Amino acid sequence: MTTSARRPQRRNQVLSREQILHAAVGLLDAGGEGALTVRALSERLSTGSGAIAYHVGKRDDLLDAATETVVTAALAAARPSAAATPSDEIRAVALALFDAITAHRWLATRLTLQIVRNPVGPVTVGIFERIGRQVEALGVPRESWFDAASTLVHYILGAVSQNARIEGDTSGIDPKADRGEFFAATSTAWRELDPEAYPFMHAIVGQATEHDDREQFLTGIAVILDGLTRLR
Repeated sequence: MTTSARRPQRRNQVLSREQILHAAVGLLDAGGEGALTVRALSERLSTGSGAIAYHVGKRDDLLDAATETVVTAALAAARPSAAATPSDEIRAVALALFDAITAHRWLATRLTLQIVRNPVGPVTVGIFERIGRQVEALGVPRESWFDAASTLVHYILGAVSQNARIEGDTSGIDPKADRGEFFAATSTAWRELDPEAYPFMHAIVGQATEHDDREQFLTGIAVILDGLTRLR
């Protein structure tokens, strides 16, 4: 007698939205956006697609909700002390987003899409509100608030894009390649450039090899903050 193939055992306990999003983030971290399918998520949670749709919605809704979950947690953790200055608060928010995107390489692209496509969503509003209040506290003129906050947000997104996982990338560069080896190879290539034609590239070879991404990121924030204080 032949027997039918065993079906995945379904869970008996009630599935929550939080459990679904936790599993979705895990799939994204492991394999990027391509790894997050309703089928893969259903198998991981031992549930049906209907339960996922009921709690979260379609795949695009899953991606947006996963982005919101990670960003909200990062911003909630970025709480400077009561004695912190407006600049301290901006640096805390910026570093929270930098670290979140470093830990979740899929997040840079999704965060950018959220801000561009959904200006009234909780991710966009949450980031601009946290940064905007400090822009006001810095003494930036009211007529420059939007430009100042946008400059900071755009810098943060641009700076962290180096850590993004780009779906469909055919460059042949391994996104998990060793950072030291990557910059060593880059420096070697720069040193082979004609020094008369590219004097600047030769001058920064050592700096590029030894730089710290986090410190470089904070330097950019400092430069912008210094510029904002001159708008008074």
